[in-house]
Amino acid sequence: MLARTALSRGITAHRLSKNVTFYMNEVVSPASGCQTQASEDHKPLMLMLPWMGARPHAVAKYCDIYFRTGFDVLVVESEVQEFLWPRWGLDHGKRLLELLQSERFASRPLLVHAFSIGGFTFSQLLIHVSQDTQKYQSLTNRIKGQVFDSLVVGSLERMAIGLGKTVFPRLETLVKQVSLLYFSIFKHQTVDHFNTSIDVFWNTPIPVPALFFFCENDALSDAQTMEDLISFWRKRGIDVTAKKWEDSTHAGHLKRHPQEYLAALDFFFHSLPISTLKAKIYFQR
Repeated sequence: MLARTALSRGITAHRLSKNVTFYMNEVVSPASGCQTQASEDHKPLMLMLPWMGARPHAVAKYCDIYFRTGFDVLVVESEVQEFLWPRWGLDHGKRLLELLQSERFASRPLLVHAFSIGGFTFSQLLIHVSQDTQKYQSLTNRIKGQVFDSLVVGSLERMAIGLGKTVFPRLETLVKQVSLLYFSIFKHQTVDHFNTSIDVFWNTPIPVPALFFFCENDALSDAQTMEDLISFWRKRGIDVTAKKWEDSTHAGHLKRHPQEYLAALDFFFHSLPISTLKAKIYFQR
């Protein structure tokens, strides 16, 4: 659905692998009235990491925002097995790093927009970067900003709840119980790795400006942990913007609070050192 919609508006879709699609934007931004791609080599690329089970039309709404602003968009989906067996998640992160360093993308300024478990996928990339910062320095220097929407943070129980809500929502309680049992049996392969991922994310080797979206009533994301993370990053000198709601929906803030969401995005992206960002971020219903 996303590919068909994009193609009809001057966006060409390139399926790079099973879970990776590159959307090349040839649209002139109606907000700026000019061609948004000054040079293909320096055109900003949005790395989008959707939530698990995201429907194409939902992802399309976010892609559309960036298409209209002049971005190309690289959508990288996550699979549940990469979370349940983190070694596969690490492999996924390594392949993503290699793709971002390939000739096609090697000189592109990068921005990241990760939702929910997409933050876990990004953390797997961070693990590889933290293990050899010199090797990946050219890549990290190209990342200009990062947006995190509804990160799954907090206790192991919240992770299990997240699996139940996203994988088999009709069997949510059973999936939660089975997941917790699974995590206890394979603690070394799962929980220990989760802790490593969390530690690397908190001490991120990519300390560029960040925008966080979260809410107080999210069963999958502990608001206090988010506040602590934001405070910790700010103490490290990272420029952090946060938008919190008392009442909203996990990975559904754009739908619940469109004006506030887009205003935060617009302010954030126009504060970044990317000269090609000329159009105002907006959304057509």
